[in-house]
Amino acid sequence: MVLKSQVEWALHCCAILAGLPAGKYLPTKDLAELHGLPKEYLSKALQGLSQAGLVTGTLGPKGGYRLARAPAEINFLEIVEAIEGNQSTFVCTEIRKNNPCRKSGTRDGKSCAVARVMWKADQAWRASLRETTLAELVGTLEQDVPATLWKETFAWVTART
Repeated sequence: MVLKSQVEWALHCCAILAGLPAGKYLPTKDLAELHGLPKEYLSKALQGLSQAGLVTGTLGPKGGYRLARAPAEINFLEIVEAIEGNQSTFVCTEIRKNNPCRKSGTRDGKSCAVARVMWKADQAWRASLRETTLAELVGTLEQDVPATLWKETFAWVTART
């Protein structure tokens, strides 16, 4: 499975938005500049997050985006589904019906064994993403990112809000 690059962009942008001061918004152009992304394409990802109710946007000179809820209340699955949708990662087309040895019209009444394995894996993947919040991500980043880079990044971000 390959997710759209917009999923990565959305996750990184949400991590940055999680650190904004209360009542502040960060413009799309600054999020794009920070991550080296084309503003027009990033706008589509941010619109998806907005439509899902994960971020809120405002227009004007102090406009931009911020999280719609606390970072502890937003999980990775919500962000992924805002970009990719919530359909299963596996679609069973029942190719087993094409078996020339199967008598026409016979069914065993069970769903496809391959599909059951894939659906179970999809559920486990989604459960894992559902368990991880933006607040947890921010905690991990605070440990992983060198302190000076962390401080400089949020000084850069805050100056643009």
